[in-house]
Amino acid sequence: MATHSKAGAALAALREDLAGDVFAPGDFGYDDARVVFNTMIDRRPAVIAQCVDEDDVVRAVRFARELDLNIAVRGGGHSVAGMALNDNGVVIDLRHMRAVTVDPAAEAVRVSGGATMSDLDRATQVYGLATTGGRASTTGVGGFVLGGGTGWLDRWCGLAVDNLLGVELVTADGGRVHASADENPDLFWALHGGGGNFGVATAITLKLHELPEFAIAMVLFRPEFAPDAVRTFRDVIESGPDEVSGGIIHFTGPPEEFVPPSLVGELVCGALVTYAGAEQDMRKYAEPLLALPHEAEIVGAMPYADVQCMIDDPPGMRHYWSAEYLTGAPDDLVDVYCAAGRSMPVPTGTQHVLLPQGGAISAGPHEYPVPYRDAPWAVHPYGMWQDPADDERCRQWVRDVRARVRPWSTGAVYLNFIGDEGAERVVAGLGAGNTRRLAELKRRYDPDNVFRFNHNIRPA
Repeated sequence: MATHSKAGAALAALREDLAGDVFAPGDFGYDDARVVFNTMIDRRPAVIAQCVDEDDVVRAVRFARELDLNIAVRGGGHSVAGMALNDNGVVIDLRHMRAVTVDPAAEAVRVSGGATMSDLDRATQVYGLATTGGRASTTGVGGFVLGGGTGWLDRWCGLAVDNLLGVELVTADGGRVHASADENPDLFWALHGGGGNFGVATAITLKLHELPEFAIAMVLFRPEFAPDAVRTFRDVIESGPDEVSGGIIHFTGPPEEFVPPSLVGELVCGALVTYAGAEQDMRKYAEPLLALPHEAEIVGAMPYADVQCMIDDPPGMRHYWSAEYLTGAPDDLVDVYCAAGRSMPVPTGTQHVLLPQGGAISAGPHEYPVPYRDAPWAVHPYGMWQDPADDERCRQWVRDVRARVRPWSTGAVYLNFIGDEGAERVVAGLGAGNTRRLAELKRRYDPDNVFRFNHNIRPA
């Protein structure tokens, strides 16, 4: 650790050299700058460097290395475990690096390291193009993609990493490197699921797909009708084309126009059918659900970018999530899933989600460190609440859901869906053989494990 005088001089130099803002404890704006979406996270970095370009990122990395300070990287700040923040270290904050440049002729998009899903979706939809994005518009693109990336379009156009064309990275020594299939292909492989272990992604290039139309059906059921709804949804997905996706969501009925007053504040089971195409084509896949006894429905064409905002988290919430990827969704699993839904904390913001996989996900390249690719279904208990007094019951509910569905688990997991669950779960999210290869690459690109505020891969 540097002496106080050396640290003070280095901080003064960083303030002078950085084009963006620098915050330290006591500075006006410091407390606002350290807020992330999960209000359970309350950490106090020594320095927050709000970078505006790659040069700033290089300066911030070199500053941290000079003073032997830990580094955390903040893109969208959407890590449920708060990995975008540290205590007494340096946060490299990319929130002002949000440029999105679309090349419609090449069907590709270059996304700066701090851009969110909303930035990406709204820029690409102007051209009738899209790529796999997260299911919340506030999610940061960088962490989402490098962690694997699953969303409403993944059954149709693959995981986000299946659409990855290139990454611009600042490495642990403050160097710059570009990774693609042709340039540093070993690093490019590692970035297909290895997350932020290898550097700061200042820009990512992604493949785009033509998506001129998008349509949805959201059908609301009382919880006693959930088993029939889930089985029907399962059958629709398993017999339908890759363009059909969506999910089952148990949640507390919100005071929204489409929710009947009798369901506001009560447990609701929602079946969401999404379709990468025209409304008239979507309707035949929604019809079996609409034929069941239900309380409300929304059916029609909707801009994809608007669908991406449908289940955005309200601000000021506390979060605890997990996931299990499943070997299938037989009737006995459906019964267990629905029973877990009936036990969820209500009223809270908590969601109990069943997501289809398959399609282009399972058909995608198997050489990358994404071992959950072959799982046909996933359960994602998503604890979300406001009152700290609810902390233990909401966290315990999430843990109980995992335990209930574990008999159907493949053992693999998507790391962006979980918090800090230990080294064994990181291996489960990458695969044992992949983890060994990643550790060798970590030794080459980050031998001191500078980038360790993540689902960490220790250098071999």
